[in-house]
Amino acid sequence: MHSIFSRFAVARAGGLLLATLLFSLSAHADYVWLERDGATAHAYLGELQPDRPAASAELLGDARAFMADGKSLATTMSDSHYTVANLREGGDLRFTAKRQSSNGGLLFYQAKAGREDTKPVNDLELVPDQAGGNTFRLYWKSKQVPADQVNVYTSEGWTRSFKAAADGSVTITTPFPGRYVLEVTAKVNGVVELEGKKYDDVRHVATVSFVVAK
Repeated sequence: MHSIFSRFAVARAGGLLLATLLFSLSAHADYVWLERDGATAHAYLGELQPDRPAASAELLGDARAFMADGKSLATTMSDSHYTVANLREGGDLRFTAKRQSSNGGLLFYQAKAGREDTKPVNDLELVPDQAGGNTFRLYWKSKQVPADQVNVYTSEGWTRSFKAAADGSVTITTPFPGRYVLEVTAKVNGVVELEGKKYDDVRHVATVSFVVAK
């Protein structure tokens, strides 16, 4: 499938040069997102679809769930998703994992459920300006970088891309009830070595998911 990429930010942080890239809506880009219902949450890999996601939990390495305090939470894996149970109330849940892409590159998934926390925890994370708000800023290793565009997917099949304001923030709209998933993808320039193997195509895929009530 043909895809178009647009570079919109370059920032030096944590000794790495991060070039943030945008996938057009026509591109096929899997991501991980969280669906939380009270004390239980599920992590899916694939694309959010109105008739349930065609998702898979296979091929994910170092899968980990945690809250803002960083303490790992117990997870179980089925054929279609990961499950995190016995969650406490308050704060956002995070889930990270990695896998090799079809072209031999390395993908880091960094998902978050909720928009309560106003400070970043994941390496790449969209953070709301205020709890429950619709204006987000992108952070790489706790430093803000321009988020030129945020892709939004919903459980109703409605998709949009929102551009950044002059200050780098992105304000989205939530015109109807349902589940929303916000996504950005970033590529790290240069070669990255992990577990004795070198990768020249390393991407971070960050999502934020939340439900707008009726």
